[in-house]
Amino acid sequence: MPAYAYFKKNLVPFSQANLSVMTHAFHYGTAVFEGIRGNWNKEEHQVYLFRVQEHYQRLLNNAKLLRFNVPYTAEELTRITIELAQKEDLKEDQYVRPIIYTASEALWVRLHQVEVEVAIFIIPWGPYLDPDKGARCCISSWRRPDDTQVPPGAKITGFYVNSALARTDAFHKGFDESIIETRDGFISEGSGENVFILRRNQLITPPVYDSILMGITRDCVIQIARNEMGLETVERHFRRGELLTADECFLTGTAAHLTSVVEVDNYRIGDGSVGKVTRQLQKLYFDAIYGRSPKYKHWCTPVRSGLGAEVKVNKGR
Repeated sequence: MPAYAYFKKNLVPFSQANLSVMTHAFHYGTAVFEGIRGNWNKEEHQVYLFRVQEHYQRLLNNAKLLRFNVPYTAEELTRITIELAQKEDLKEDQYVRPIIYTASEALWVRLHQVEVEVAIFIIPWGPYLDPDKGARCCISSWRRPDDTQVPPGAKITGFYVNSALARTDAFHKGFDESIIETRDGFISEGSGENVFILRRNQLITPPVYDSILMGITRDCVIQIARNEMGLETVERHFRRGELLTADECFLTGTAAHLTSVVEVDNYRIGDGSVGKVTRQLQKLYFDAIYGRSPKYKHWCTPVRSGLGAEVKVNKGR
């Protein structure tokens, strides 16, 4: 349980960060959220927030889709998060959950004339899926909605019922994760991850118009694969058959990091173990997020460098 939260423009004990049962977002899923990793580098005794401002800029962009008027910048939200992480003082991998939500205590289905608030908390967070063992996946019976229904490229809370249905579908079938198709039968995403396949030494991943979130981890992997391994990534449609016959497959996401897919619907991918290219990318990626790679250090924001110093935050804007 966290010790503190940012709630109604103040850092407060977590026990005080409570919502009314009438809160608008609770009833209608009218909120946007992010997941941000804080990675504990034990050699440096440091927590690195990974691409924190990019996450907050995406959060604010998504808030615009819901017509939210949010009186914060990405820089201000980053400073608040650093202060909160310093107060929590976790010496382990952690997960930051910011959420912008409709806080009005009223029952109406609308996005206009509603009060909007920001909340942030941090919890310890280890592996979401096992990156060493790899994941066994199934193709979900649920399909991904397209952009004319709910924007799939935005992390809107109500939209994630689709992901919850798919993940529980996988659980009841005995798999670790689901891979979801578009309504036209193209591969879209996992329940909370982007999908990559490797065919003939080329990475392939679904394009934005296949109802995907433009993942920040996805972008990191594309850059690392190109810069460090000379592997270009093609963004294009592909279907189930191409996935099942891929040389390698992996998932990327803030929670899942970079996790190999070793099996889909009881079909082995490659030889059924973590592939050579995936293993190389994993090492490069983990070096980057833990601050061990000088080339990608600009992606990492240290938390503990200012211990004892108050972080100045404009809480009243």
